[in-house]
Amino acid sequence: MYSNQSYTPTDVTIKPRNRQHDLAAALQLDWFGGDVFKTAWFNAMSITFPLGEGFFIDSVRHFAGQVTDPALQEAVRSFCGQEGFHRREHQRYNETLCAARGYDLEALEAPLRRRINFGKKHLPALQRLAATAGVEHITAILAEHLLADPNTLLGADPAVAELFRWHAAEEMEHKSVAFDVYRAVGGGEKMRRVALRRTTVLLLLDILRGVIHMLRRDGQLWKPRIWWSGAVFLFGKQGVLRSVWKSYMDYFREGFHPWQQDTRELLVRWQLQQG
Repeated sequence: MYSNQSYTPTDVTIKPRNRQHDLAAALQLDWFGGDVFKTAWFNAMSITFPLGEGFFIDSVRHFAGQVTDPALQEAVRSFCGQEGFHRREHQRYNETLCAARGYDLEALEAPLRRRINFGKKHLPALQRLAATAGVEHITAILAEHLLADPNTLLGADPAVAELFRWHAAEEMEHKSVAFDVYRAVGGGEKMRRVALRRTTVLLLLDILRGVIHMLRRDGQLWKPRIWWSGAVFLFGKQGVLRSVWKSYMDYFREGFHPWQQDTRELLVRWQLQQG
């Protein structure tokens, strides 16, 4: 007999979509409507994805043999499929971007690569899974904001916007998989909360480091108006990080589960827009 371990709603399908995106023309420019900071922020996020998603896949797969619920077993397979396609597309994105703009991809990836290698060598597998569940929460709430607010990508190049919307939708579909595996193998409340705090700081530092690298290479680093526009974009009245704060903090509640934040309506809307 197996116990129910998957808490993804039964009407949500975690479907790997093998999509390819031609971004070469867009990535030569400040593709977010000419906005230097927004372009650099999204580009810096993309830099973190290939290594990060490889880590997530490995962290979840490590425990796949301990999952007894067929529904969660299938969700794990689909999670790995989706993350694998995300990893491939963002690797292409990053290589194209850095070749076009003169950014140093090896230097951009180096701190995250070192940290992942350190974690694999020194951290228990359950702690790595807790970190994965934490980052998956961050990506899920950012994905919800991106798909819920049409202004989030207003002015962005259509091809790049489509990539981020596709990525966001699939992040919402599989948002509870790592969390459910963590809980199924005995992960506790304290570890998952600590992991979210730690991964939040490290992820923000990775993105900020990327933004600084790109702005420096573009000769834009010391322009106050760019940093002011960035502060408004992130922390203003409709700012991205300000908008997701409540959803972020929900993770620290006792008994939290990602699908308590029900985003099925957004997924249906996105699927209908696909035609």
